Amino acid sequence: MANDGVSGIVTLEPEEGERVRGAAAGLGVGLELPDDEYSRAQLLEARRTGEVALVHSWELVTAVDGPGTRLTVFLSGCPLRCLYCHNPDTMQMRTGTLEKIDDVVRKVKRYKRVFKSSGGGLTISGGEPLFQIAFTRRLLKEVHDAGIHTCVDTSGFLGRNLRDEDLENIDQFLLDVKSGDPDIYRKVTGRELAPTIEFGDRISKLNKKVWVRFVLVPGFTDDPDNVSKAADIVARWPNVERVEVLPFHNMGADKWHELNMRYTLDDTKPPSDELLNQTRDIFRSRGLQVF
Repeated sequence: MANDGVSGIVTLEPEEGERVRGAAAGLGVGLELPDDEYSRAQLLEARRTGEVALVHSWELVTAVDGPGTRLTVFLSGCPLRCLYCHNPDTMQMRTGTLEKIDDVVRKVKRYKRVFKSSGGGLTISGGEPLFQIAFTRRLLKEVHDAGIHTCVDTSGFLGRNLRDEDLENIDQFLLDVKSGDPDIYRKVTGRELAPTIEFGDRISKLNKKVWVRFVLVPGFTDDPDNVSKAADIVARWPNVERVEVLPFHNMGADKWHELNMRYTLDDTKPPSDELLNQTRDIFRSRGLQVF
């Protein structure tokens, strides 16, 4: 366990699981398997049923990934290719620890007292947690049934993977609205905006609590017209409790270079305080609570 001493984030080293490479039981190149437990076919089945998942990392955080103190579990795998992603090693599920559902549930329950006293709980993030949907589904149900607050941090792109009964086990969402303009969204993520809007509409009808996140990237998402379109989308969801406008940073650049992945934002600077305030004001003008 290590605390960075600045952000309140405590990084937890995985305590169980086998270090793997490849497509997380998906099962691509160079996968190292625990020979005494799973055959390749058994591992495929275990992933299909949600018995195992590839976990990228864990963090015990305060006031970052939802209310209170939270254990955030970052799962590998993501269908988006965000230009500013600070964990590009999660995209293709090449790194992480192979974790069993029972072990993860036990680890989450270990912090139940902390969650109760702080109003916190479990946040499942990524990558994209809905990419490993079977495991996410089982984890949410087990933890929610134990009386622990649950939160899912998602782009909404794979929102259709969540069944109605799954939504009953989710208390809150952190929904990333990466752009309000479909063309800019495609440029920034390589995917379409429509699924995020459809998912936002769906959970709005169910009155699920939502915190929206919008990353302000100079030269990409900062155009006032794009921000206004994003604000208009969010304003139609009365279940949104707050909007977090997050400034772009380059802290993930080293990872891109280490992975020999092409990083196009080396020369992009963080937004100025003035630009941040202007952007937040656009969201506020729609009657939204903004941070």
